[in-house]
Amino acid sequence: MFFTSTSNYERLEGGLGPGRTTRMQAWKKFAIGAGVLISVVWFFGPRSSVELIPDLPMPGMDDAYPPPVAHIPTTTSPSEDEIDFDKTTTTTTSPPLQTSFPTSPETDPDLLKTVHCTSPYSPNLPLVQYALMIDAGSTGSRIHIYKFHNCGPSPTFEYEVFRMTQPGLSSYNGLPTAAAESLDLLLDEAMDIVPESLRSCTPVAVKATAGLRLLGARQSDDILKAVHDHILHKYPFPFPDKDGVVIMDGKDEGVYAWITANYLLNTIRGDSPEDASPFAVLDLGGGSTQIVFEPEFGDEKGDEGLQDGEHKYELEFGGAKRVLYQHSYLGYGLKSARESVHRVVQFMDSMRSSKNGASSWKRMIHNPCLAQGSVKEVKLPAGDGDTVTVTMTGSDIGNFEACNRILELVMAKDDVCELKPCSFNGVYQPSLLDAFPNGKILLLSYFYDRVTPLLLAKSSQDHPQPPMSISTFATLAKRVCAGPTSWQEYWGTYPEIMEELEGRPEWCLDLSFQHALLVLGYEFGDDREVQLGKRIEGTELGWCLGATIAMVGGNLRCRV
Repeated sequence: MFFTSTSNYERLEGGLGPGRTTRMQAWKKFAIGAGVLISVVWFFGPRSSVELIPDLPMPGMDDAYPPPVAHIPTTTSPSEDEIDFDKTTTTTTSPPLQTSFPTSPETDPDLLKTVHCTSPYSPNLPLVQYALMIDAGSTGSRIHIYKFHNCGPSPTFEYEVFRMTQPGLSSYNGLPTAAAESLDLLLDEAMDIVPESLRSCTPVAVKATAGLRLLGARQSDDILKAVHDHILHKYPFPFPDKDGVVIMDGKDEGVYAWITANYLLNTIRGDSPEDASPFAVLDLGGGSTQIVFEPEFGDEKGDEGLQDGEHKYELEFGGAKRVLYQHSYLGYGLKSARESVHRVVQFMDSMRSSKNGASSWKRMIHNPCLAQGSVKEVKLPAGDGDTVTVTMTGSDIGNFEACNRILELVMAKDDVCELKPCSFNGVYQPSLLDAFPNGKILLLSYFYDRVTPLLLAKSSQDHPQPPMSISTFATLAKRVCAGPTSWQEYWGTYPEIMEELEGRPEWCLDLSFQHALLVLGYEFGDDREVQLGKRIEGTELGWCLGATIAMVGGNLRCRV
C-alpha cells in the first residue's frame, strides 16, 4: 500500500539535479570542459552591455485602457517559494460566478442536493458526491474539497474548496507522526464542509510529489504509513482501493493536469464540440516539470508514429480513446534548476580560484543569472550530506544572454539520445514542430506565477491569460536581469512588483530558465503562442481535479 515510484525518472532521486545519477562522473568531466569555455566567454566578454527590448505593449494589454494596479497572485495555491512561513494556513473558496449554479458552500442552497437534477442517473449512486484530494508538495500540503453530482452517467464537477498548510511533509524527515498530524487542519476543514451523512462515502487520497521523493525510500515510507494510519483512525473518510496514500508517479501528475485543464476548457468531455482540439499542458513545479500532449502524425493521432515506452499513455476519457505523450523531468523544476545553475557557477568559480590557492566557499561569487546589483546567499551541497552557504552577486554581469549560456549546460541538450528524436537530457520526444505544429499550449504553475505579475494583464486568475508568444519570457528576463534601473523604468509605478523584484534576486534566473526550457529544451519557436493558466472559473488548474475525477469514477466503497 505504501510505495515509491520505480520508473526511470527516479534515477534522479537524491537531489542531484538534472542528469543521470549514474553519470555524475561524466557530468563533472563535461562541466570542466564546458566550464572553461564558458568562463572565457563570460568573464572576458562584455559584462554590462544589456540591450533591452523596446517598451512594446505586452500581450493581453490594450493600449486604449490604462493598466490596472499590479496584482501578485499568491492567494490561491501559492508557488512553493512564495509561501509565508510565518503563517499557518491559507483558505480560499471558489469565488461566485455570474451564473445560477452554486460555486462554493456559501452559495450552495443545500450541500446534500444539487440544482442540476432531483434524482441520480442511477439508483445505485448518491445524488451528490464529495471527494478529498491532498496535494503533499515540497513546501506545503493543500487540500481540494470537491463536490460532484451524479445527474449523468459519470460524476460531474460542481465546485471546489481549497485550503493549504505549510511546511510540507518532506520537512518532517524523521518525524512521521508530526508529519501526519500536520494534515489535521486540512481534514478538519473537510469535516466542516462535507455533510455528516456523506462523510463515510467521501474518498480521500494523499498524493505526494517531488519533495517527498527526494527524502529516500525509508524516510518517505515512514511518513506515508503514519499519514495513512492517522487518517484511518481519526477521520471517517474512506481511502480508494488503490493509491490512497502514495508518492505519485510523475507521469500521472502530468496526465492528471492535462485532464483537469482540458476538462475545464471543454475539449475532451463527452459534450465537447467535435472540432475541439486538446491543449498541450506544460506544468512547472519546484522539483519537476511535466509536458503532456496528444501528438499528431499525418492524418492519424497518437498511436501512429509514437514509439513505445513509459512516455506513451493510453487514456479513455469522454467516450474517446486518446494516446498521449507525457514525460516528467525530475530535477528540472524551478527550485531544482536554481540549484543546478548555482552549482555550475560555483564549480566554474572554484576552477579559477584554485589556481590562486583561494577557496570559492568564503568569498563573493559572481553569478550572471542573478539580477545586476543583487546579492543572494545560496546553500549548496558540500559532500557527505552537508551543505555550505555561499554569497553570490549579480554585480554588473547579470544579464539574460550570459545566464542563457549557463542554462545551456543545465539543459543537457547534448546528452546521449538512445531513442531519437530527443528533447533534452536524453529524453525521447516526438518533434513538436512535426507532431504538434499548430496546437494550443497552456502553461501552468510557476510559468503563471512568474510572468503574469510583470505583464500587468487585466485578466484575472479565474481565466487563462490571452495568448502571448514565448518571446515574452525573453523580453521580461532581459528587463529583470538588468537590475533596479530597468525595474524602475518598467515597473516603477507598481510598488508591489518593485518589492518582489528587490526581494528575489533569482527572478532573473527563473524567467531565463523558463525561456530556455521552452525554446532550448522543447524547441518551440520564440513566436509560438502560449497561454498562462492558474484557475478557470474558480477551479485551480493542476493535477488534483484530474486525479479526483479518476477516483470518483472508479469503484468506491463506503466505510462502515
